[in-house]
Amino acid sequence: MQKSEKAKLLNSFYYPALIVGVMWLVKVIELISGNELVWLGVFPLKLKGLTGIITAPFIHADMAHLTANSFPMLVLGSLLFYVYRSIAWRVLVLSWILTGFWVWVLGRESYHIGASGVVYSLAFFLFFSGIFRKDNRLLAVTFLVAFLYGSMVWGIFPELFPQKNISWESHLMGMVAGIVLAYFYRNEGGPERKLYSWEMVDEPDEDDDPDAYWKVKPVQKKEPEPGQNKEVTQINYVYRESSKPEENTDQSPKSSI
Repeated sequence: MQKSEKAKLLNSFYYPALIVGVMWLVKVIELISGNELVWLGVFPLKLKGLTGIITAPFIHADMAHLTANSFPMLVLGSLLFYVYRSIAWRVLVLSWILTGFWVWVLGRESYHIGASGVVYSLAFFLFFSGIFRKDNRLLAVTFLVAFLYGSMVWGIFPELFPQKNISWESHLMGMVAGIVLAYFYRNEGGPERKLYSWEMVDEPDEDDDPDAYWKVKPVQKKEPEPGQNKEVTQINYVYRESSKPEENTDQSPKSSI
């Protein structure tokens, strides 16, 4: 792997790792202080719950919950910044805000915490982007995400969870946000298509062609300089008389009218 690719990979890992680091820092603060920060989650249709749109992904119920969201955030976030670098921040921020807002509008009357909604949005964005763009390289990312996190799709069905504290609304809203963003950005970002040698044919630029027909000027007749005689071409038309003598019995002189 070239140095530029290594640097690109490390840079792609940096921002997701920073987000996960904040998630762990918040949990450490909770454990040290003995205070739970659940009240910073999303509480639907309450003004106090609007703050959770931003803060909820940093709050987790326990270490198992935090660990379950940390690795997918690292992997999927790194893929996002590596493959879709030019739009990665927009996709991440919109995934964060759209998922949280839709949970605030449609969720159950309870505090919704955790980064699982954002994780679902990133997973479905990466999955459907390859499908919408019809790019073989991006389809490889699609299959990779399906292989690693295909089972996440079951997280949107509430009847599969006997526990009442699973926010399937976050999973569902994250999935919808990811699909919407994948379609919205289907023609933006992503790697440029590789051009092969047989496709890179140097064609002459018509504007640089001095012999182009629209650049050929008509030949202008040169006017003679003062003092020079103009050459005049004279055409004489000669009529040849018939060799057969006309019969004329009248000996009177001819006249013309």
